Amino acid sequence: MKKITFILGLAILIVSCGTCQNKNSAENIGKVYDYAATITQEELREALYTYASDDFEGRKTGEPGQKKAIEFIKNHYIEIGIPSPLTNGDYFQKIPASFFTNGIKESENVLAYIKGSEKPEEVIVISAHLDHIGISKSGEINNGADDDGSGTVAIMEIAEAFKLAADKGHGPKRSILFLHITGEEIGLFGSKYYTDVDPIFPLENTVANLNIDMIGRVDRKHEKQRNYLYLIGSDKLSTELHDISEAVNLKYFNMKFDYTYNDDNDPNRFYYRSDHYNFAKNNIPVIFYFNGTHADYHKPSDTPDKIEYDVLETRARLIFHTAWELANRNERIKVDNK
Repeated sequence: MKKITFILGLAILIVSCGTCQNKNSAENIGKVYDYAATITQEELREALYTYASDDFEGRKTGEPGQKKAIEFIKNHYIEIGIPSPLTNGDYFQKIPASFFTNGIKESENVLAYIKGSEKPEEVIVISAHLDHIGISKSGEINNGADDDGSGTVAIMEIAEAFKLAADKGHGPKRSILFLHITGEEIGLFGSKYYTDVDPIFPLENTVANLNIDMIGRVDRKHEKQRNYLYLIGSDKLSTELHDISEAVNLKYFNMKFDYTYNDDNDPNRFYYRSDHYNFAKNNIPVIFYFNGTHADYHKPSDTPDKIEYDVLETRARLIFHTAWELANRNERIKVDNK
């Protein structure tokens, strides 16, 4: 009975999809396809081969390679014309060394945004961490192509697609914050600073957080089913968010969503191990997108030549479509009364 009820509910949700509530829905849906199609494996590859190169020295928090990383991200947003939401016009949310532990130097989150056309005070946050673990004691550089270069370049491409839509007169109803977070590898420091110390947009106005951390590889479990993605947290705070996520996937991709790591008893505890958690602990609905671990996790061998760019393209487009739906629905998603 529960399965039948879920399928019926999902079908209703697809029909009532926020983008389908708009006038000229067929035209709008076609445009969404067009904007999503601008997220390409060629551009993802080009960006990641730079971002996960030796020049960035493993992007350790507070170190020179991480400073190169934030400049790379900032210059991308300047080039495509997406502004910063910070009052001084800078793209960097500076985090003092005193906020970190173990002698970590001052670091920065990178913020860019597109202002909503109808509900600008309501914000969708799309996040990925920009840092990695730096240089090993042996002198080898940990490039972090999947972790989390894949998430970083995915956000940059998603942002470009939203900007193209806005330039064509189809900007999102709600604001979109593109949040590149530092200090994740050393304890979720950058996201904690944003949520607990200096939330640029009030947390009560933050509709949802879509967090991307490792989406460029295929784990051993899914070698014969590459069209998959692990989702974590989608149903923890908002059943509506979970259902929308499922409906968008069924409508556009029919990808296999694997909820193995979403289990409350999962021994890996991934729900607590990436930046979405600092939003979730503030009662903000989240989805954590993840491809699972692999033999190159946190090793110098996590290099851009091992990324499966066709898979990365599809996953980035999925997240774009989900963000588009959340940003353009008539009503913001509701948090469950738990």
